[in-house]
Amino acid sequence: MFHWLEKHPFFFAVGVFVTIAFAGLVEILPNFAQASRPVIGTAPYSTLELAGRHVYIKNSCNACHSQLVRPFKSETDRYGHYSLSGEYAYDRPFLWGSKRTGPDLMRVGNYRTTDWHENHMKDPASVVPGSIMPAYKWMFANKADIDTAFAEQLTVAQYFSVPYNEPVPMRDGSKKIVKMGASIAEANELALQEAKLIAADMRDQDVKDAVARGEIPEIVALIAYMNSLK
Repeated sequence: MFHWLEKHPFFFAVGVFVTIAFAGLVEILPNFAQASRPVIGTAPYSTLELAGRHVYIKNSCNACHSQLVRPFKSETDRYGHYSLSGEYAYDRPFLWGSKRTGPDLMRVGNYRTTDWHENHMKDPASVVPGSIMPAYKWMFANKADIDTAFAEQLTVAQYFSVPYNEPVPMRDGSKKIVKMGASIAEANELALQEAKLIAADMRDQDVKDAVARGEIPEIVALIAYMNSLK
């Protein structure tokens, strides 16, 4: 058999390729399946965070900011631990990105606060001198779309087995439960409760008044999403 293969280089090359490909699959696939499962500390997005993610996508924030820390020292020194595939288990679609006009935002929730985001979105250059990022003042007036976020929750819960209303392990050993409303009214109420906590740390009085009236400005939803990126 081996003497025959030595005399037929083409079939020998095919045999080598098949052997290496099979060995690679045996080695790679189990690890890939394990790595793509949610890592500890990764929880589903709340209704408000999903609404903020929609604001993020609608305003093309992902055109200038990636959400993918690559495994290089220059990246980990600046942005923190490199990204793991299991950290994106609840992202649909992924927002990895490849262009960085602005910094990577994968772990922005670890080092930026609510009031920082508020000031930055209102007037970026006043927070980061020389910034070319435009101001997003309309987010302070536009109302977040909670109904669409709730519809997405229903879809992913039904088809992707996202563990809403179940305890999810956190890195500090605690358990976190991300609740999903049983109806649009309940989803709006849960989002409003979360929005009140964020608005309490903001200075804009119009935003505070809107939340007090039961409305949720886009800026509040966006900040909720940004705070969740850790």
